Amino acid sequence: MIPILTLLVVLTLSLLMAKVATAALTLTGLSEDSSRFQAWSALSGVGYTTSEAENVVNHPIRRQILMVLMLLGNAGIVTLVSSLILAFMGNDGGGPGLLRKISLLIAGLCVLWFLSYSKWVHSKLQWVIDKALARYTDLAVVDYESLLELTGDYRVTEIHIKLNDWLAGKSLRSSRLRQEGLNLLGIRRADGSYEGTPKPDAILCVGDSILVYGRLTSIEGVNHRRGGNLGDIDHEYAIAAQEKTMRKGE
Repeated sequence: MIPILTLLVVLTLSLLMAKVATAALTLTGLSEDSSRFQAWSALSGVGYTTSEAENVVNHPIRRQILMVLMLLGNAGIVTLVSSLILAFMGNDGGGPGLLRKISLLIAGLCVLWFLSYSKWVHSKLQWVIDKALARYTDLAVVDYESLLELTGDYRVTEIHIKLNDWLAGKSLRSSRLRQEGLNLLGIRRADGSYEGTPKPDAILCVGDSILVYGRLTSIEGVNHRRGGNLGDIDHEYAIAAQEKTMRKGE
């Protein structure tokens, strides 16, 4: 019976780890559905190449959470398989002994299924997890994905300014990013310092990175734009396209 009990304990711990990871990922800015999906993907060892997965990988805290889950998930899978093999090998009790083991396993799985879908258990467990994470971690309790409505074509991303980029050497005022539909959230300078809500006369230099929010098409347009007259012409076209889009939305 010990292998069966070990198997059920491992399953219980896996469910608990998934719930803790889901809560932790939610506190980093992911929606609850996205957090749950990524947590179970990492725990089960199943990977999906999606925009959500890229956001997780590019975020240092989310990446650490999933790395821990992957390590624990691999260990849990090995333990589950080993316990299952040991549970049904060498059945000295014959038919009745095997029946007892199967009955115990089914009963344990039913209990776990009930607990995992119980709204009362979920609410109490979620309260404990949120309190523990708020007390012992520095995770921000804000769902930025929902707050900024990061759905469809909207993104928050960094644009790295390289040599010969259109933005290199320009001030925020002259770049007129807002007229292209982009909101600048901050500047990370080449020396590692960060300027939140920078002034309009702030100059963008090679090696800097700007954090912007807007449509993906607008972000890519600025990111791939090169300096010179062609870049200025493309900038004017982008402003005209944004004005047309705004008129359609009215």
